[in-house]
Amino acid sequence: MRLPPLILERKLVSRLWGGNSLGSWMGLGNVPTQLAESWQVYEHNRITEGPFAGSTLAELAQEYGAALLGTRPFARGGTDFPLLAKFIDAADHLSVQVHPDDAYAHTVEAHTGFHGKTEAWYILRAAPNAELIHGLACPSNRTAFADAVQNGTVMEIVRRIPTQAGDTFFVPAGTIHAINAGIMLFEIQQKSDLTYRVYDYDRRDTAGKLRELHIEQALDVANFGAQPPATVPPQQIDDTRTLLIHCEHFTMERWDVRAPLAATTDPGSFEILTLIDGALTLRWPGGTRTLVRGTSVVLPAVLGDYTLAPIDTAALLRCYVP
Repeated sequence: MRLPPLILERKLVSRLWGGNSLGSWMGLGNVPTQLAESWQVYEHNRITEGPFAGSTLAELAQEYGAALLGTRPFARGGTDFPLLAKFIDAADHLSVQVHPDDAYAHTVEAHTGFHGKTEAWYILRAAPNAELIHGLACPSNRTAFADAVQNGTVMEIVRRIPTQAGDTFFVPAGTIHAINAGIMLFEIQQKSDLTYRVYDYDRRDTAGKLRELHIEQALDVANFGAQPPATVPPQQIDDTRTLLIHCEHFTMERWDVRAPLAATTDPGSFEILTLIDGALTLRWPGGTRTLVRGTSVVLPAVLGDYTLAPIDTAALLRCYVP
């Protein structure tokens, strides 16, 4: 059976730092208050239409393996769906945090079943003077960083990066980071949810308790040496495609579609297409589907030929496993 494109139910997540603009930007009604994240593509999201409606992405991956995932993800992780794509809207600062790599996750956190977490951000909106925290301002060491945590001076040693719409950030595992207030972005990441907070502005949860910090784990995994570059310069591929990020876990491109565009999936990997501006019609053998801003679709590796026909113009982010 030829697997069709897959539209998934979004997982809408409220956080105490969430904003009030993501729902309207996506064209949704009746969204939760302080809507912080929309998990667009995640293994536990259910398919909403077509012959597989009601099944989760994970269940489909278990049944169809490389036909859905592609030969590269299947060779690396079997039927595990490896990526998570989401939108994030920050009305307030997120915690200063760090994620482990695969080696740490597979040993210390083996009971969770997660891999490590490397991620990348594409900035969709940024308020004037908005900035992100990405790494440390100067190389440090475990002892000095632990002292800064103890003394409450972590914010004095982090690297602050001004940002604007269209910037791309790469956040490899081990990078101290935070998304700050006034930023909306698209994130592609390893599907792991392992997050170690090191500073959280002394905020309290809905029960009035200080939110948990994870200092020892953070000290174990953080990169205190030479810091990775924060922003990644785009590389123009052709008139339509721009390479935004490429690493061992994922590749992300921006496609600006101004006229009907024919493409073909690679048997090596599934694709995630996410509309960030405009609208278009996706056509494939056996069907069509209109995609509007804020919509994501998973194209199975065996889909083959498809066409994107913009309604006026459209922009999308294309993610896959290299």
